[in-house]
Amino acid sequence: MINRIRDIRLQKGLTLADVAAACTPPTTAQTIGRLETGMRNLSLVWMNRIAAALQVEPETLLRSDNAEPARLIASLGSKGPEALRKPIDAVLPSDLSADAPWLVLAVDASQGEYREGDQVWLRQHGPEQAGALIDRDVLAPLPAGRFAFGRLITSEDGAVTLLPPASGRERVTVAAPAWLAVAETLVRKL
Repeated sequence: MINRIRDIRLQKGLTLADVAAACTPPTTAQTIGRLETGMRNLSLVWMNRIAAALQVEPETLLRSDNAEPARLIASLGSKGPEALRKPIDAVLPSDLSADAPWLVLAVDASQGEYREGDQVWLRQHGPEQAGALIDRDVLAPLPAGRFAFGRLITSEDGAVTLLPPASGRERVTVAAPAWLAVAETLVRKL
């Protein structure tokens, strides 16, 4: 098995020292570097420590020798596309953060900024976090297995009010939602 510690660390914009300091208990940047390069064995204990420091699931740190992953080969900046010094494995957004469950909303008809065929990946949060989600697109459960989706515009007394993405639609107030899921990633085929 080949580890993807370096790839995940780079995609999260962290240094070896950042990961070392985030480990519990903290370790050295040299130790993390040795684990990344395979100069030191990645035991289950180390795998769990590093996964917690990177905020990913431990199994995300490994990939099969014969699996051909997607590669991150270039970045698009103000001067146009530039090749990376060394290509790295691309890590799925769902693998980069394991702090809350993912939910996915499929868009069957264009509404506002969302196009037919889009997938909106959302992170599930408790209703007590509604105040921090103001002005973000959220999905909220309604009775009888239905949902409300839109921009969270108010959160008062346990109720939330959403403004749907389609123009001309009425605001929806959800009293005491069991949870809220905030839109974090948009997947759109070109």
